[in-house]
Amino acid sequence: MSLKTIILIILFVWGAPSTYFRSKFRKIVYKTDDWKINIKPLFIKEIKGLIFNIYPENSKYLKIRKYYSFYLMIYLMLFVVYLCLE
Repeated sequence: MSLKTIILIILFVWGAPSTYFRSKFRKIVYKTDDWKINIKPLFIKEIKGLIFNIYPENSKYLKIRKYYSFYLMIYLMLFVVYLCLE
């Protein structure tokens, strides 16, 4: 098995919890508990919520934002490694 195949498998496995983190983060950012927030393509406020501290007083938001940012950084690094391999 090649290294590129292994990285691809790791990408799929690492991508599995993305729905959990994204759902929790979006529910806080858009201030809703509705499940439909997970399928709506609302990205602007979500991106602002990742880059900027839009709710500095909300400790739950800060915690989820930290975990989600870390998760996305690892995912991005894996993806770049996958693309750089021959």
